[in-house]
Amino acid sequence: MTRRVTRILLLGLSLLLAGLFAACSAGQPETTLDRVKDAGVLRVGTEGTYSPFSYHDPATNQLTGYDVEIITAVAQKMGVQAEFVEAPFDAIFASLLSDRFDVVANQVTKNAEREARYALSQPYTFSDGVIVTRSDDSSITSLADLKGKTTAQSSTSNWAKVATDAGAKVEAVEGFTQAVTLVKQGRVDATVNDNLAVLEYVKTTRDNDVKVAAETGDPSEQVFALRPDDGALRDAINTSLDELRADGTLATISQRYFDTDVSTGKETASAPEDRAAVQTTWELVRSSIGPMLLATIKATIPLTAISFVIGLAIALVVALMRLSTVPVVSQLARFYISIIRGTPLLVQLFLIFYGLPGLGLTFNSFTAAIIAFSLNVGGYAAEVIRSAILSVPKGQWEAALTIGMGYATTLRRVILPQAARTAVPPLSNTLISLVKDTSLASVVLVTELLRVAQIAAAPTFQFFALYGVAALIYWVICLILSFAQGRLETRLERHVAR
Repeated sequence: MTRRVTRILLLGLSLLLAGLFAACSAGQPETTLDRVKDAGVLRVGTEGTYSPFSYHDPATNQLTGYDVEIITAVAQKMGVQAEFVEAPFDAIFASLLSDRFDVVANQVTKNAEREARYALSQPYTFSDGVIVTRSDDSSITSLADLKGKTTAQSSTSNWAKVATDAGAKVEAVEGFTQAVTLVKQGRVDATVNDNLAVLEYVKTTRDNDVKVAAETGDPSEQVFALRPDDGALRDAINTSLDELRADGTLATISQRYFDTDVSTGKETASAPEDRAAVQTTWELVRSSIGPMLLATIKATIPLTAISFVIGLAIALVVALMRLSTVPVVSQLARFYISIIRGTPLLVQLFLIFYGLPGLGLTFNSFTAAIIAFSLNVGGYAAEVIRSAILSVPKGQWEAALTIGMGYATTLRRVILPQAARTAVPPLSNTLISLVKDTSLASVVLVTELLRVAQIAAAPTFQFFALYGVAALIYWVICLILSFAQGRLETRLERHVAR
């Protein structure tokens, strides 16, 4: 018996060891490169509003640009397809680290800080930094002259650090297009950026109100950025870049955009010839209004409607919890309302979209926006509903209980119908505010109305016209909601005793 037991134990141990060895040999963690090859897709994060590197062609509305073409060619060399995810530059690295995409292709400048935090590819663009000022400003002739001045920069860009190190006060903007606009308006003294982006601006706008006042003196190298543990994918991208450089593809793409080869660091870019006729303001508005209305229907309105309905449900529950006689329940509702009303909606969006993936909870862009907006509406509307319920005389409760109605029935048939009349105006204000708040969804990669306006304005610099159209669309939506509010109030007042 003892021998039989011993044999069974030895057999079991052998099977266990065999399983462990098999797990060790076959259970190596899958790398991002493996996942990319298995899926056949390389997810690329890019801005989509940084001409000529990453922008939407005004004629076709298709994403294009120097960086877009380079990374597309890299993906083809790897045997996969590039799939682009557009994000504001200030959110692009947070999106990378939260696994929204695999690589950033957006003229990321190589520096020591980024080398320490990310896996960077070999350079594929070489350029120089320049300082842009108003044409009538002669106070800046070198990088040292920025000391005490104010510049406009994207807060996460390398140029923000260059300006700060030079002693300038940096005002944060979303990108170069906004920065140069502030320079022209006299709101800042200068902006520091890549000479290639400045040349594209001059070519596109023929703007004589700004000038290149000086060079920074530090040549810059642009790279693709990946998560720090994605060395294998970085090496594969480097191999593809070597092949593209050897077969002349990089030089060809560079010549098409800059009339010179900026992929080697041996040439200086000059202002390229026009690639297309400049659209008039009316032509631009006419070609952009369709995509803007489509984004309104597909994103802005659904975001508003879904978030408001879910938010009202949350608000009703929280309001009833606040009215509860159980201290723990009431205090829990108070805490929720305090958190929602005490933190900015933008921070809530960032926490849900970029923070929760660190805890293993990852939501797509639209879902994350719905969650944030719903929770926000719930926090504010809860107090509206609570005050509306309290406005109903206590005698209504007592009368209902006297005739045998339970709590739920009393609430549904007696209290809430009367409270609705009081709650409609402030809840309508919450809804109208929500329509406008959806413009923040672009920071979590939702292509809504304002984002489409930004995309259209970026390569053309027609901000006033396109933002004006976006404002008009928001205004029309709010007018419709205000009209519906008036009709609803009239209906609720119909049977009120006077």
